Amino acid sequence: MERLRSILWVGGAEALRAEAVADTPWLDVAWARDAEDAAALPLAAFDAVLLDVDSAGAARHAIAALRRDARGQCPPILVLVGAAGSGDEAGLRAAGAAAVALRGAAGGDPRERGERLAALLARIARPTATATAGPAPEPASDEKRPVAPIARSPKMREVLALAERAMPSQATVLITGETGTGKELLARAIHQGSPRRAGPFVALNCAAFPDTLLESELFGHVRGSFTGADRNKKGLFEVANGGTLFLDEVGETSPPLQAKLLRALQEREVRPVGGARPRPVDVRVVAATNRALRGEVARGTFREDLYYRLAVFHLAVPPLRERREDVLPLAAHFLRVHGERDGKRGCQLAREASDLLLLHSWPGNVRELENEMQRALAIAEPGESIAVRHLSDRIQEALRPVRETAVAPAQGGEPLRRTLARIEGWLIRRALEEHGGRRAATARTLGITREGLYKKMRRFGIS
Repeated sequence: MERLRSILWVGGAEALRAEAVADTPWLDVAWARDAEDAAALPLAAFDAVLLDVDSAGAARHAIAALRRDARGQCPPILVLVGAAGSGDEAGLRAAGAAAVALRGAAGGDPRERGERLAALLARIARPTATATAGPAPEPASDEKRPVAPIARSPKMREVLALAERAMPSQATVLITGETGTGKELLARAIHQGSPRRAGPFVALNCAAFPDTLLESELFGHVRGSFTGADRNKKGLFEVANGGTLFLDEVGETSPPLQAKLLRALQEREVRPVGGARPRPVDVRVVAATNRALRGEVARGTFREDLYYRLAVFHLAVPPLRERREDVLPLAAHFLRVHGERDGKRGCQLAREASDLLLLHSWPGNVRELENEMQRALAIAEPGESIAVRHLSDRIQEALRPVRETAVAPAQGGEPLRRTLARIEGWLIRRALEEHGGRRAATARTLGITREGLYKKMRRFGIS
C-alpha cells in the first residue's frame, strides 16, 4: 500500500501543531481554517483531508460541505474529534468519514506523534494512494458514471461521438459551453476512456485563484520563493503526471499566465515558482471555458497561439434548452442517484411534472435540473410520484401562460380544437423566441420536421 503524501488540514492551527502534521517530512501539507476556506481549494488535488473539530455535529456539517463543494471528487476524510465528539464514530462514518480518531494532545515525543499520525493516515490509505486518480478501468458504478453520456438529442450525440474520437488521442481538448452544461463531466469521461485512465484526474478551477496563487498551484514552488513558502510544493502539472489535468474556466487566466501555460504545453516541462531548473511532465490537458475564446482572441485578451494549442479537439456542449430530448432522461437519472443516497428510492416523475420540465428554458442547464430534482426529493416521500407541487415556483412559472391560454377561451365557449390550437401556437412562438427565430433549431426542439413547422406557422399566422 502506498503512502499518502498530499494532505489538507481543515481546522485550528494549534491542533495542527499538536499533531505534528507539518513536521512530518514525507507529507506535503496545506491548511484551511474551515470548510468554507477549503472549498476554495482544488480538493481533488489532495490525497486526504484531515478534519479537526470539537463535536460530532460540527464534523457532520463540515463533511457535507466538503463533499458538496468537491462535486464527487472529495478525497477520503479523516475526522479528528475532541472528547465531546468521540462517541459517535458510527454516525460520522455514515456521514462520509473514512476514519474517526480522538485528537492527540500537545507535547510528547515528536517521533511518537509522527508514528501516531502515520497510523491514522494508514486507516484511509488505499492501494491507489492518489485520491485524484480516476476510476479503475472496469465499468464505473451507476452513481459514479458521468452524466454527460446520457444523451438522446442529436446535438449531444454528435458531441459524444467527437469525444470518443478524442479519447485515444494525446491531443489537448477544449470544451466550451454555458455554465452548468456538464463540461467537467465530459472531461472526466474523456479521461476514463483514454489510455491514461489508470492515472490521476486532477481538476482546477482557474477562476478560483488570483494569478500569484494560480501559478503556484499549477507549477509548484520552492521553499523560500515567497512569504509563507516554508516548504517545497508540487504543482498540479506534476500531481497529474501520467494522467489528465482539467483546467476549468481557462478563459479567466491573465496574459502572463497564458504565456507560461503555453510553454508548459509546448515543452512538456514546468518551472516551479522560485525554481532554477524545469521539471519534465507527462500530462494531458483538457481545458474548459464558458467564454467565446475566438472573440477573446480578437479583443486581445486571450493569446491566439494558446487558443490553437488548446483547441486541437474542440467540443462545444449545447445548452439544455437546445437538447430537450435529454431533459427527462437526465431528470430520471438524478432522481435515481440522489434517491438512493438520500433514502428516497422509487420516486419517479408524474406526467404533468414531466411536461412542465420540458416547458422550462433551463438557464442553469444540467446543474439547475439536478438541483431541481434534489429539491423535489427533499419534499417527497420514498416511492412517491414527483408531481407539480414538488417543483419550485420558478419551474411552475412556465405552466402559467399555458393555463391562461387554455382557460381564457373556455370562458367564451370556444371549441376544444381552437383551444388546443392556441396552446400549440403559444408553444411554437416561445420556441422561436428561445432560438432567436432559427426555424431549423426550433423544429428540432419541438420534435417536428422543418416543413411541418412552416405549415403550422402559416396556420397560426406566425411570421
